[in-house]
Amino acid sequence: MSDPVRFLTALSHALSTLGLYGEAHPAVRRATDAAYRELADLQQGRPALIFTFMSDEVLYGRDLLPELERWEWSARFAQGGIERLEISGAVSEPHFDRFLGHAAAVLGLHGDARSDLWQDGPEGIRFGRIRLDDRGREGGRAEPLPVATLGYSLREEREAVGWMHQEVSEGKNIPLLEAYGVVRSLSLAMHGGQAMVMPLLQLKEFDQYTTTHSMNVSVLTMGLGEFLGMPAASVRGFGLAGLMHDLGKVRIPKEILSKPGRLTPDERAVVEAHPADGARMLLEGEEPLDLAAVVAYEHHRCHDGGGYPHIHYAREVHQASRLVHVCDVYDALRTRRPYREAWSSTQALDYIHGRAGTEFDPAMSAAFIEMMRRWDDRIAIEQAD
Repeated sequence: MSDPVRFLTALSHALSTLGLYGEAHPAVRRATDAAYRELADLQQGRPALIFTFMSDEVLYGRDLLPELERWEWSARFAQGGIERLEISGAVSEPHFDRFLGHAAAVLGLHGDARSDLWQDGPEGIRFGRIRLDDRGREGGRAEPLPVATLGYSLREEREAVGWMHQEVSEGKNIPLLEAYGVVRSLSLAMHGGQAMVMPLLQLKEFDQYTTTHSMNVSVLTMGLGEFLGMPAASVRGFGLAGLMHDLGKVRIPKEILSKPGRLTPDERAVVEAHPADGARMLLEGEEPLDLAAVVAYEHHRCHDGGGYPHIHYAREVHQASRLVHVCDVYDALRTRRPYREAWSSTQALDYIHGRAGTEFDPAMSAAFIEMMRRWDDRIAIEQAD
């Protein structure tokens, strides 16, 4: 068992014991002391500890703790509003005791969960929900949370996706750990407030299109999956497929991707080869990504059998491909390109509505339109750097 897992296990035992017996019981003191010792051991040589709790996963820093997959307490923390726990500097035992008391109250295990029970002092234990950092944005709607709130930025994720595309364009293996990490980060950003938020990136330079578009499609796909009531594991799997759907475009010359005028037949053939190229790369990697490969191949196939690549025998495309297709077209239309200005959300949704039953699956397009209109106030636009 790793040091972070030992600490979290001791922490959950202390909270459970506190909820069962109350503060005065000797068993609570023993459990609290044990958790405090594990914290002190974990802090040796580590200036800061950061834990992130999701419904079925725990991150230590940016690393997944596989021993705690589907850990009951991760879901309890997340549902109780403790999505992120940060510990820095020397923590005294009385301060740790007070933290446990307030955490137990927030989780409904013991005591009163008034928001004024916990204030950050000189010793650093901070916890709360994760939300997008809206400093500098105009018209931000997010209200401060009653516990220590944490800013969230997607700068590192944008850089990671750009680096992934560069690696693949140079013929190297797909960096799967980074891809999984980006999807987890996007999921965290989406669930960072008291209601789900869709953090969409706004294009600043044309060269950022592939990176920005991939992340936006991933977010929109996960949002649509959740709107349709899909399980969390399926939502993230679809989100990964959305992130990788245009991987084949790394082989298209920039002068074709950014061409302001009509493509020649030869240029069009190069563009239309990217679904098959992307699927091939995803299947030939060290860890084949079957679902992502299917979506990469099918995301330009139409509901009525049209689109590309051309197939000889008609068949229905995968559900994930139908989700990604509508999200892909929406974000593409909403983005300014060298050959046209960005469409408004209303124009893009009208287009999707008008093409339902031909280009798009009717049920999927209807669900997407309803989601976007219902969740209009949950979209946070961030300028891509």
